[in-house]
Amino acid sequence: MTFSFFDLIWVFFIFSSLQPLWQRRQTETRRYNTLKDIERKRNSRVILLVHRQESISLLGIPLSRYITIEDSEQILRAIRLTPPDVPIDLILHTPGGLVLATEQIARALIRHPAKVTVYVPHYAMSGGTMLALAADEIVMDANAVLGPVDPQLGNFPAASVLKVVEDKPIGDIDDQTLIMADLSRKAIAQVQRFVRTLLNDTVPNPKIAPEKVEAVIDALTTGRVTHDYPITVEEASELGLPITVGLDREIYDLMELYPQPQGGRPSVQYIPLPYERRPSLPEPKGRPLPEAARLRD
Repeated sequence: MTFSFFDLIWVFFIFSSLQPLWQRRQTETRRYNTLKDIERKRNSRVILLVHRQESISLLGIPLSRYITIEDSEQILRAIRLTPPDVPIDLILHTPGGLVLATEQIARALIRHPAKVTVYVPHYAMSGGTMLALAADEIVMDANAVLGPVDPQLGNFPAASVLKVVEDKPIGDIDDQTLIMADLSRKAIAQVQRFVRTLLNDTVPNPKIAPEKVEAVIDALTTGRVTHDYPITVEEASELGLPITVGLDREIYDLMELYPQPQGGRPSVQYIPLPYERRPSLPEPKGRPLPEAARLRD
């Protein structure tokens, strides 16, 4: 049997079309095996919630990902499938998302009788922080961050809308702003009530000292900082949150299996190998030349 040039072209196209499917299948298998390894090591249910900015095929249009109702449905199902005496480990990498979906997940987490641990390899902002507050322990990378959970009304922080009403005479404020101010008060009160419910959870053990609950609520919900303000490990610990620093190697390995889709030239590049300490260069012998002698040379 002989192959013509056009037959080779067809074989090339078929192989090119099947290769992405094979790579995707291989990546999914590695993800599953890594999840199983973590579960066997910790004897827990591991749930992963990762949101990256995806790209639509061919067009390359950025599409931001966030916590959605579909996410809450899947996580609630995973929690229902978990026996009451099995701990839950939730790995978070998210900018936040819908309040309804976030509250559903958080309530399900605090109702789980066994220990709930949240892992933050990089960041868990807004709704992600809300989910972290539902955990009995928050394990973070030393450089990972959380964020405020103050409510947002469209493109405006609720606290800033109230500031406008406080600073301007009532006669100079239009009706729409007054309506937004009323909604802002309700939204802040609702978020504070829910955060208080999360922090006062005592199953299986109290997660935060009772005298620190109101200080945490004030720091996270009143808009004292911008909504994208990064709350570091040190600041979160000072607030009294149950922070532990240091992630297992398996968590980082799992995150590497959820890369940001690349289009064109990568924005970050390095040699992905750990470097050992290198010997320092020997000190030069003899006295250094005086400045004047160097200038003459």
